[in-house]
Amino acid sequence: MQASKNKNREKTEPFYRLSVTKQKTSSEIINEARNVLRTLRTQRPFTPTENQRKLFGSRSSLAPQNRPPSVFSVHASSFDLAESRPVSGVRLSPLDFKPVLVTCAKDEDPSISLPKPAVDAAEVRKISSARARLFRRTSQGNVFPAKMVPPDQNEEKLDSEEPARMSNLCRSNDTCLTEQREYTPFNDESGQLICNEHSGSKLEREDVLKGTAGNFLFQLKGESDQMRKPGVGSLWPRSAGWKRRLAGLENDTRINESEEEKIFWHMKVLPILQELKSVEDKVENLCLACTKLYQALNEGDMLGKRFKRRSVLLKTLYKLVDIDSDPLCLKLAKIILSMKVDGKNLLNVCKLAFKICKNEKNDYIIQNDKLLDCLLEVLTTEDLQKNSEALLYCMGAIKFMSGNAVLLNEMVSKGAVEMLLQLMKQINNIKESDAYFSNLGHLLVQLTATLRNLADLPQARCQLICSGAVSELCVALEQRLNDKDVCTYIVRIFSKLSSYDDFCAALADCSRCYILFLALLSKHQKQQDLVIRIIFILGNLTAENNQAREQFFKEKGSLNTLISLFQTYHELDLNAERWCHIRGREEEKQTKHPSEAEDVLIKLIRVLANLSIHPSVGAALAAAHRVVELLVTVLEYKSIDVCEELVINAATTINNLSFYKVKGSAVQDKKLHIAEMLLKLLMSNSMDGVVEAVRVFGNLSQYHEICDFIVQKKIYKFVIALLDAKNQDVCFSACGVLLNLTVDKDKRALLMEEGGIGKLVDCLRDFGPADWQLACLICKTLWNYSENITSAASCFGEDTDTLLVLLTSLLDEELVQDYSLDRDLRDYHKRYWEREFKPVAEKLLDRIQSHHSFVPAVTITAF
Repeated sequence: MQASKNKNREKTEPFYRLSVTKQKTSSEIINEARNVLRTLRTQRPFTPTENQRKLFGSRSSLAPQNRPPSVFSVHASSFDLAESRPVSGVRLSPLDFKPVLVTCAKDEDPSISLPKPAVDAAEVRKISSARARLFRRTSQGNVFPAKMVPPDQNEEKLDSEEPARMSNLCRSNDTCLTEQREYTPFNDESGQLICNEHSGSKLEREDVLKGTAGNFLFQLKGESDQMRKPGVGSLWPRSAGWKRRLAGLENDTRINESEEEKIFWHMKVLPILQELKSVEDKVENLCLACTKLYQALNEGDMLGKRFKRRSVLLKTLYKLVDIDSDPLCLKLAKIILSMKVDGKNLLNVCKLAFKICKNEKNDYIIQNDKLLDCLLEVLTTEDLQKNSEALLYCMGAIKFMSGNAVLLNEMVSKGAVEMLLQLMKQINNIKESDAYFSNLGHLLVQLTATLRNLADLPQARCQLICSGAVSELCVALEQRLNDKDVCTYIVRIFSKLSSYDDFCAALADCSRCYILFLALLSKHQKQQDLVIRIIFILGNLTAENNQAREQFFKEKGSLNTLISLFQTYHELDLNAERWCHIRGREEEKQTKHPSEAEDVLIKLIRVLANLSIHPSVGAALAAAHRVVELLVTVLEYKSIDVCEELVINAATTINNLSFYKVKGSAVQDKKLHIAEMLLKLLMSNSMDGVVEAVRVFGNLSQYHEICDFIVQKKIYKFVIALLDAKNQDVCFSACGVLLNLTVDKDKRALLMEEGGIGKLVDCLRDFGPADWQLACLICKTLWNYSENITSAASCFGEDTDTLLVLLTSLLDEELVQDYSLDRDLRDYHKRYWEREFKPVAEKLLDRIQSHHSFVPAVTITAF
């Protein structure tokens, strides 16, 4: 009666049947196939540090003659003094008389009234606005008359050190009017003109121009007086805010100064310049004088272009460049940059900064100065196209600084990440047809190399993600596909950052990155340093993201590109193997590190393994005969002692693909050959290789041919021995093979050899309460083994009592409530215990307790 009851229950409620009939999701499949489908991890490609700091590294694809030089000379003669003075747009014939500055208005044309000191700020704004509008109108084609009646013979010198001729000061109407317009501090269009605007006869226009010139010349003397009067808006404000508003003006050189400035110059600045002119003095004293000079100029608000005696100052500084001292040149570069030089001088001072930063020994003195601030300001203020070469060396200097940990942190704190991304956006806006496009590629190399160094810092990584760096880098990558240097540095950035989950997710969301990576792989297939990093990035993208796996695989030509790369680097590696064989196995490998070809194959196979986690992608790869052939070939020619990671990765990928039972499966077609190759792993000294081989046998042993092979080669003994490994994953893989062997009635008795039953019971005791999936697998194996049981003692031997007590204990629901685990994990364990383990354990316990059962039992299907 009891046997009949058991028979009915086994037939109506087979425990191996799925509890639900709906199709499983990919996450459910992956969860149930633990250690069957596995992603792979690998090390990030190693980038050797350059022995010397260079504008372009030794690995640059550009020939030296096709790129800006890293070595050059900067001397005092390299600088141009004329740059610091106002530049005239039109050159006129010299005047045939000696003009003088106007000191009073008595000799002027009575029809034109000179402006009088304003009573309040509002009047000043009206005057300034009126003059600005008048100058704008007259600058559109009108010029000063060839002759101008001098108001008197009194002369005023513009500069005590450098007298200026009126003919040079007012060489053209354009120069004077442009300067006056630029230096007008107010732009109130609502103000009224003091002078009448004439647009009629030539005589009227000349009258206006004479009056305008008179007003302008009068201001040269009277401006400072207005500045000192209380309640009057200064025409030359000295506030930092005003200087910032005028920072973008090109001709911003001041041509007059207040009495306060003049006094400050003579009292504070001039004595320091006299110190600097003592060339015989010690370098240490010169450096100290430069420090005092910068502090004085900053205190007197004389930094920048709006400083009358700027040319005198710069001339003195330029002469000191010839002194061969990096600390001194550092001080000089900081002051010259702070004076906002441009053109040739900007280029040369950036070269000077580049030379200083190029020497790693100077990092310490750079840390103690503010050169970084000046260089960052150049990047944010200078015109990209006009000063592209200067920006190149400026960016090169910053790149060298980023090689120092202290300076690197300082860059992040000063917002360098955002500045560099803004500069990259400007470069990305330049079209390929533009003449500047190619030269800006050199600048982009320096910029991306700096970002690569910044990517090491957590704060910088966060800023890169928040600032949309992924999108901009992809744009640059798309535009510069032909520039290997730019592509390499951008790919290095992605390689670093894709190792972090947050950035990897942001990159995966950028759909065009897959197309770009495939294009680069096709274009630069034999550029190992570029290829290996792209493959590494793809491996990171596909490691955890199922959507990324599907999206990449669906891109046109993705699989063909991977196969082509596999073939290329497999042939390179195979040729290297043959060469080593000819030379002798003792010289085969001098190091345990993978060769370049091996490293590419390692990371390429990792991509295939990660892709195979996706159900539809994995099924497609399992049917891709060329992929499986290449994987098997790796097992054929590569010894695990030569490159362990490569062989294990190949076995893992074959294991993943063998999980899919699809029509035309290449793994199924080659299963016997694969089994023969796995024997090499089983016989190796690598425990990881042994475990991986057993995992593959766990899937392949579902085929009768493989089970026969396992018995024929006595592999089952090796598998039973692995149960003593005291490792959950190893025991799980071994149990998978044994479960599939016990499906065949003729092979069940093999489980008694090598003490297999006792070892299974030990594994159940050691790992059962912590791993219900493994416990379930052990119970299924014992269930199949005991199908034809006649006596519990004859079937399980001396382990019968232990097994009865153990099963009774494991079926106690209180055992599942492990409060040391968090709630989610505890709930997961409980669900698996209820749905998977409990039905199998109860049936096995009932069978053993009944001692004898002649009722045919249900056989569990393959693992």
